[in-house]
Amino acid sequence: MNDTPAPRGRIMLVGLGPGSHAHLTARAREAIAEADTVIGYVTYIRLVADLLEGKEVIRKSMTEELDRAIEAFERARQGRKVALISSGDAGVYGMAGPTFEVLFQAGWTPDSDIEVEIIPGASALNTCAALVGAPLTHDFCAISLSDLLTPWPVIARRLDAVAAADFVVALYNPKSGRRTRQIVEAQRLFLRHRHPDTPVAIVKSAYRPKQRVELTTLARMTDADIGMLSTVLIGNASTFVRHGLMVTPRGYANKYDVDSGATRDGEKAGRSLSTGLEGWLASLRASACSAAELAAEHRLPEDYITALLADAGTDTEEAAA
Repeated sequence: MNDTPAPRGRIMLVGLGPGSHAHLTARAREAIAEADTVIGYVTYIRLVADLLEGKEVIRKSMTEELDRAIEAFERARQGRKVALISSGDAGVYGMAGPTFEVLFQAGWTPDSDIEVEIIPGASALNTCAALVGAPLTHDFCAISLSDLLTPWPVIARRLDAVAAADFVVALYNPKSGRRTRQIVEAQRLFLRHRHPDTPVAIVKSAYRPKQRVELTTLARMTDADIGMLSTVLIGNASTFVRHGLMVTPRGYANKYDVDSGATRDGEKAGRSLSTGLEGWLASLRASACSAAELAAEHRLPEDYITALLADAGTDTEEAAA
């Protein structure tokens, strides 16, 4: 009688980064080497083809993400070590999400007989930003324009909100052979809130043989060569282009004289700006304007301003008690 326990299966969700071997992490390379089976979209399989000798290789098409996750699960149940690969980071529009959906649907828990490891890789927004300068130095977000799984009104609301909030934005899946209007609508929404000359970088196939980088503006963005392998980086109100580099300032000029490094009048090194939360609250309390007027001035909800002013009254009463 054989009492040897069955080998524990393993799914390794591997982020390949941009795809070049120079930017493949050591752990990602090790995971592929450890794997019995490698599963991925055909293009991603091609990127690491020279690392796959002697392995079972399962190639899937672009829209077969759930099929990839199911294949990985079935082989892991058999005790196999599976590398399920994604470009960029597996957790950023990658295979980590659908894989956990499949696992949870099957009743999997972290204590079960299948081990899951997520191996991070540089996402497109990181690699594309590195090629154009420093556009992500301040607050940014990523939005996918793919409406294959997300309703367009949801995407449009997100675009409008981040455009109004002055985030630097990375647009993933901006355009394909069939989806050509989404990038036009994104531009339309951004132009409601941003200056037409806002810098835009379009990077195609970052760190791959057909890499292409183009710097343009929000007004001219849709004239550029944009496809499924492109990432679009839209700057905020402070982003500028100099010597062919796109840069978003972190905000040091608000506090320091950049030439001398000296602290500006009214500011203190290591402390919040005079217009930070506490300083701003003090200015609200001292203002003779109504909550509605303050809300309009700062483009914030009136009920939020009203609550802040009410809190100020409570603070004053507590201090006097």
